[in-house]
Amino acid sequence: MTIQEVQLNDDVLAQLIALSVDWEQEGCCYDYRRNGPADIEGNRIFLALDGEQTIGYLFGHMETEKDMEPICSAGTAFFEVEELYVCPERRSQGVGKALFQHVENDVKDTAAFIMLGTATKNFRAIMHFYIDELGMEFWCARLFKRLKEG
Repeated sequence: MTIQEVQLNDDVLAQLIALSVDWEQEGCCYDYRRNGPADIEGNRIFLALDGEQTIGYLFGHMETEKDMEPICSAGTAFFEVEELYVCPERRSQGVGKALFQHVENDVKDTAAFIMLGTATKNFRAIMHFYIDELGMEFWCARLFKRLKEG
């Protein structure tokens, strides 16, 4: 497996959209919808490759903090992960961890933090991945309890 940053072109865009269609069809995340070009454009794109086959991706962009004083002061640069996806058959094999660590190493000279949000239905697995395996810190959660259908 190799991890590489790639420039957005028609082939990369088609691959990312196709993988996001697969992700949408999995139904594993609340309200996840497939990507369109506008969701991907303007982001740095990192691919996990097994030979020529894309088995995962991470994309995101640099931001400057405006209103997260308890975490960091205004003006602090951070990398916002928009999406981290690994094909189901390759999960739990270190692909997501390798993608994240590659990006972490790549942005460490310009970003003080990496931040992301998640809406997965399997919160135990994702919290284990981000907190236990990657060393991220928990800041907040939005919880809900459905009282009525619809």
